[in-house]
Formats: sequence, C-alpha cells, structure tokens
Amino acid sequence: MLTGKQKRFLRSKANNVDPTFQIGKSGINDNMVSQINDILENRELIKVHVLQNNYEDKNDLAQSLSDATRSDVVQVIGSMIVLYKESQDNKQIQLP
Repeated sequence: MLTGKQKRFLRSKANNVDPTFQIGKSGINDNMVSQINDILENRELIKVHVLQNNYEDKNDLAQSLSDATRSDVVQVIGSMIVLYKESQDNKQIQLP
C-alpha cells in the first residue's frame, strides 16, 4: 500500500509517461492482464487509457486491474489510470 507522499511522487513521475494500454468496449481480459504484468515488471509505472466506448466506471476498472496485476492504483484522472508495481528484477524507481 502506498502512502500519500509516495503517490504524489509517482504522480509527478507519471506526467512524462505515455499511455501504454487502452481499454475499449470489450473491457479487461486475461491476455491484457498478462501483458500489463510484463510491462509493469519492466517499467514499474504505466498509464492505461480508457476509451470513450467503455462505459464502465473508471474507478472500478482501476481496482480490477490493480487486483488482477497485484499493483497499486496511483491515480485515476479523466480517462487515465496510473498503475505502479515494484519490479522484482528491474528496479528503477526509488520511493520516498
């Protein structure tokens, strides 16, 4: 679980990150979860863009992704979800 200070730090880092994934009307599937897991292992911090044709609640989507990938939701803002997961082998971000 991230503290408020850590979330602020990660939000500032996320400003320079481009969205890696898009969630469309089909929602979240197993293939997407495994790909997101791989990317999180490499990058630790990613953005997921929720397209306009997805009518699910963005906070629910963020929580589902977080649970499926065992990552932390840093932020849900507009149509963006920011996720963080500490890498096992490729640690790049030092949390305060």
